[in-house]
Amino acid sequence: MSGFKNFILKGNLIEIATGLIMALAFASVVTTFTAWLTGLMPDSTSDYFSTAEQSFGAFLNAVISFLIMGAVVYFFIVMPYTKAKERFFPADEAGTPADIALLEEIRDAIKARGGAV
Repeated sequence: MSGFKNFILKGNLIEIATGLIMALAFASVVTTFTAWLTGLMPDSTSDYFSTAEQSFGAFLNAVISFLIMGAVVYFFIVMPYTKAKERFFPADEAGTPADIALLEEIRDAIKARGGAV
């Protein structure tokens, strides 16, 4: 079970999934915006204003859906994930890494013996 916990919390699985969800939601916004813009162009086979109004409504619907999706993803995925990650895998303390500290001790010991560094 700890292997699964490490896989979920240490890897980038949640970040990638969240990015994919938001990218797909944003793709809908771009698609409906493009449909609205092309609906503004006059076309001899369709009614000018009704197509543009319907496309603009679909665009607003996509923007609102994107914002709601972003809020849901943030509050139900990102926040719990961040809290779980901090709880189970706390961040390393700020300071000198152990290997650098060891090298500095070796350097200081060589200096103390009178050797050239």
